[in-house]
Amino acid sequence: MGRLKNIILAKILTRFPSLLDKIVAKTGRTEVSGIPWAPLKKRLSESKVALVTTAGVHLKSQKPFDMRDPNGDPTYRDIPLSTPKNEYTITHDYYDHKDADRDLNIVFPIDRLKEMKEAGAIGSLAEVNYGFMGHIDGPHIETLIKKTAPEVAGKLKTDGVDVVLLTPG
Repeated sequence: MGRLKNIILAKILTRFPSLLDKIVAKTGRTEVSGIPWAPLKKRLSESKVALVTTAGVHLKSQKPFDMRDPNGDPTYRDIPLSTPKNEYTITHDYYDHKDADRDLNIVFPIDRLKEMKEAGAIGSLAEVNYGFMGHIDGPHIETLIKKTAPEVAGKLKTDGVDVVLLTPG
């Protein structure tokens, strides 16, 4: 029943965004000091770009994000660049992703990045990109900040990524 409630609520909030504004106003905030920003050290046309999404995107063969936990799921999924289009799926009940189900590029613009690479606008694409679930609350916020996000940041750094495009769900 919980998943169905989340799906219905997501559809209602999509149609009536002012209701979402009221919910957000009542939600506690997590304060983070400083801006996680680093200036580019080389031209975009020479940079390696990775894609990180919080839209719940993952491969059909991977474990779905946990939709039963009301605090969300702070884990992530590796998404290889070589993934065929028909192998992607979205597990995320907290937004209406019917349009993204039709065109994944709305939340995970991998095809657009491939086109940009072919056009020479970006240097290269990371061989592995990453999917998170955007609904993270309660104790999972600390897990995300202290464990899973630094893990992914370390992997991106090891892979020589210069630019990360972060897309929400």
